[in-house]
Amino acid sequence: MFAALDLGTNNCRLLIVSSGQRGGRIIDNYNRVVRLGEGLYDTGLLSDAAMDRTLIALHHCAARIHRRKSYNLYAVATEACRRASNASSFLDRVKQETGLNINVISPREEVELAVCGCRTFLHDKVLRRNRTKTLLFDIGGGSTEIAWVRIDPVKRKQTLIGCCSIPVGVITLKEQFKKLTLNEYYQMVDFVMNKINHFERIHQIRAEILREQVQFIGVSGTVTALASMILKQPKYSRAAIDGLLLDTTQVKDMIRHILVSKFNKIYDYATVHHSKLHYLLPGCAIFEAIHTIWPAEDIVVADRGIRDGIITSMQENKLTKNNKHNFNLPHFLVKN
Repeated sequence: MFAALDLGTNNCRLLIVSSGQRGGRIIDNYNRVVRLGEGLYDTGLLSDAAMDRTLIALHHCAARIHRRKSYNLYAVATEACRRASNASSFLDRVKQETGLNINVISPREEVELAVCGCRTFLHDKVLRRNRTKTLLFDIGGGSTEIAWVRIDPVKRKQTLIGCCSIPVGVITLKEQFKKLTLNEYYQMVDFVMNKINHFERIHQIRAEILREQVQFIGVSGTVTALASMILKQPKYSRAAIDGLLLDTTQVKDMIRHILVSKFNKIYDYATVHHSKLHYLLPGCAIFEAIHTIWPAEDIVVADRGIRDGIITSMQENKLTKNNKHNFNLPHFLVKN
């Protein structure tokens, strides 16, 4: 058994996979919105209410993990715990109450895990379309990670050319732009563009996109939610979303539709189906900023990420069975 726990700014996610000679099989998949980073932008602290919510979810995760007879576990925390001054005491409390030892990972490690989790898509001939590089982005609750990756289709390997992490996610952006008027929506887009322009100036990715050399992959609840809405799913289906190839015009059209629905107070499918529109809209603004700078024609939607990267890394490194503790995560991508 391989268990991966990802404690993010907005969500707490657990994935448990059994691995055998015939491949892997998902045993358990848990995802709860905990909003751990709620209020962090204003106070620099994890609030008592947010920590209590998160601890409830982590108790559920611990119970699901410990009922397995044999497992390898790696648990990570990201931006909220990187930023909050009381994160260390909170994680000590988590360990004491649940037995879970959660490691705070760096932005670079977070990017590497997301890339590793999406590796199947990087080497899929249909999804890659003979492109030599990949631009992968992951819109989180407290930060957004961007990876610029070179693909070697012959050796089926990938090299991380460069990456950046901006401290802007759906929760932090919502708390910074509190009124969320239409004017503020476009201010959010400009704000995010200013954060990522430096990365574009260094790597000149836009020119590669215009030469049709770049695969575009979106990893986030924002992108998967938009894809689900485009497909008009009555209930979210991961099987239909994960690996879906969309024209980016479809995504932009859905965002326009949401904006019209929100600010003209038209209560149709878009607003009714997604009651948490106040978190979706900041994610849409981040996507618009990314796509404005890097106008790819199509996008691969990935309902996977850090947990999948952890599982892949553990499986490939043949970690010792019955290891009920965390271990040092190996560097599984080639670095510059």
